[in-house]
Amino acid sequence: MDRQPKLEGERLLLRPLGEGDREELYAVASDPELWALHPAHDRWQRPVFDAMFDDALAHGGGLAVIERAGGAIIGSSQFRPSAQIAGAVEIGWTFLARGHWGGTANRELKRLMLAHALGTAERAVFRVGADNLRSRRAMEKIGGRLTDATQEVMFPDGRTITHVFYEIDRAGFAAGPLMRAA
Repeated sequence: MDRQPKLEGERLLLRPLGEGDREELYAVASDPELWALHPAHDRWQRPVFDAMFDDALAHGGGLAVIERAGGAIIGSSQFRPSAQIAGAVEIGWTFLARGHWGGTANRELKRLMLAHALGTAERAVFRVGADNLRSRRAMEKIGGRLTDATQEVMFPDGRTITHVFYEIDRAGFAAGPLMRAA
């Protein structure tokens, strides 16, 4: 699977994330409210953001999310092979500017990414902090099914966070809410 495609929707353009995107993406990520419910609640801080950005570049699969109307970067997401669920593609590390919460941006972003991933993989998974209720509700709204898989992740500050996994397979995607909204 091409993990750094160019994907185009009605309102969004997704393209490979590059070093030249660092400052514009940090302008989005520097909002502490983006991370308030996220297990990595300090990603708004420059060194933490830079580590996340460098990790995205090192692993490949990072995408810049661009609003087509004005050409501005409004967030980022990634494709990675799932280390937890064999044969699945993991979609994650997603964040969007708060002005795009609760609207169509996340649905379009996930629809584009799932359509691409499920062209070659049987299923896509999403790792979500167990206590991140905003992201868990968003997963349920787009048709994600909670699996039995969990993962403990130790953060640099010593906290251990439990993550849960949601999945969407080809059949669920084709019949699910993201396709009905298209």
